Amino acid sequence: MQHRDYKSYTTLQLKFSMKVALLTVTVVLLVAGESTAERILSRRTKRELAGPLHMGGVRDPYGSYCQRRGGCCPGRDDMCTVPYLDTICYCDLFCNRTVSDCCPDFWGHCLGVQPPFIGTCERNGNKFLTGQTYKENCNLCTCGSLGRWECEQNSCLIEADMIQAVNRGNYGWRAANYSQFHGMTLDEGIRYRLGTQRPSRTILNMNEIQMNMDPQSEHIPLYFNSVEKWPGKIHEPLDQGNCAASWAFSTAAVASDRISIQSMGHMTPQLSPQNLISCDTRNQGGCAGGRIDGAWWYLRRRGVVTEDCYPYSPPQQTPTEAARCMMQSRSVGRGKRQATQRCPNTHNYHNDIYQSTPPYRLSSNDKEIMKEIMDNGPVQAIMEVHEDFFVYKSGIYKHTDVSFTKPPHYRKHGTHSVRIIGWGEARKVDGTVQKYWIAANSWGKNWGENGYFRIARGENECEIEAFVIGVWGRITMEDMHNHHHHRKYK
Repeated sequence: MQHRDYKSYTTLQLKFSMKVALLTVTVVLLVAGESTAERILSRRTKRELAGPLHMGGVRDPYGSYCQRRGGCCPGRDDMCTVPYLDTICYCDLFCNRTVSDCCPDFWGHCLGVQPPFIGTCERNGNKFLTGQTYKENCNLCTCGSLGRWECEQNSCLIEADMIQAVNRGNYGWRAANYSQFHGMTLDEGIRYRLGTQRPSRTILNMNEIQMNMDPQSEHIPLYFNSVEKWPGKIHEPLDQGNCAASWAFSTAAVASDRISIQSMGHMTPQLSPQNLISCDTRNQGGCAGGRIDGAWWYLRRRGVVTEDCYPYSPPQQTPTEAARCMMQSRSVGRGKRQATQRCPNTHNYHNDIYQSTPPYRLSSNDKEIMKEIMDNGPVQAIMEVHEDFFVYKSGIYKHTDVSFTKPPHYRKHGTHSVRIIGWGEARKVDGTVQKYWIAANSWGKNWGENGYFRIARGENECEIEAFVIGVWGRITMEDMHNHHHHRKYK
């Protein structure tokens, strides 16, 4: 009896142990399954967040994609794809989770069912199925299940109603549509097309040079343009593209003009913004923005080469990508520098280093700025760029109120730096006189007045007179002599 009880006890114990073991295995499998599910979910999420298929415009949903591929894939297979215009679409069963992932013929060819589209939307007289998307300027629109277009509400850099409002109003300037800005949001314009950081408090407290002007003897003309006074020595506007580096472009441009004027045309270098963008990396962000005081420090202490030697290479993938520095210099005594590498551009052998003196700050008095430009050449100015400045085409710019009735995200501004090369006056329709600056931007020659713009003068419009910088090139008679021979014999 005791033996039988012991035996049944042992059997019970064994059964219990097996149950515990089975339970443990189940728990382990559940945990493993859960972590696998989490991994799949995270992968799914990643795939789901990839750009929708129809980003570049309305797509034809009736093509034979999975059929042409030669079949469909069971379960999840991230390689089960077909090229679909500028992207890919999927023919695996997993794609059924999201309309945007599946190839247009997935439901019919792989599942033998009608596509799960509930409604259609109309655009320009054409019908489109639920889930289809198209890009309208900077906003992605999706055909919703109830047959309505659901569009993002971004403020675009080019807004047709803003252009019309400026051109209808009596603002003194005209607006235009620029294809290079189409499809960009206002946020992207501010982030990628400007790029000068506001100077620190220390720099803003920099002493202004004292200019003793005698109103009797100082004759300042009503109109002045550096291009006309110094022909061949003032450089044309460049295009920074989607690289937030106006800090480098305006610095290089002002230094180029000043060195050309100062050397009386013996040296007319167009200095390289790329040299500054790639090599001036101390507290600078390259195409993600930078400081002009840092740029002038680099130009004084390290120097830069010409645009011919080190050409500008706009960012290809992400607007803020940084290109590696391809040019270094070493001291050759008396503060002068010499390049230690050949030009990154193999067609150019002149890797001369150009330097400047420390910059000096001018008064915000427009007469003193005018005298400085007339005597010594173009100056650098920092300004605030508002949403309407991007569409400027011609005339004398003043920031308008055309976006004041719109939500706040339609009214934004950022800091930019430009080169002031002259001034003038124009009579308005009402008979009053509007004074203006002539300034060079860095958005290419098809923007504004051949790459230049005029802006109201004497009113600190967009803070353009608040922080103005002049500079001298570091030039010796020996430099001028050497460069004169370069030009003669090359």
